[in-house]
Amino acid sequence: MFLFDGQEAHSRSLAKAISWRILGSIDTFLLSWLFTRSAKAAGAIALTEVLTKMVLYYLHERAWSSIRWGIRAGHPQPTPVASQEPAQ
Repeated sequence: MFLFDGQEAHSRSLAKAISWRILGSIDTFLLSWLFTRSAKAAGAIALTEVLTKMVLYYLHERAWSSIRWGIRAGHPQPTPVASQEPAQ
């Protein structure tokens, strides 16, 4: 889907994904620190969470890609287009 034309530049989507992941990891670190009272343990939990969530997200997306429920029959799919980011 990331190859399809959209309203946002790919760089904006990437920046949003990275900032969301950072925010989520900070949240995990702070909650872990609150519960364990250990920065070392909280850091280990937050680092592990980053890795496991990426794997789980990938598996979740692959599972949903095989489920046809909710997809309209005969609905045209967008066609891939070249990146429309400004030339440097």
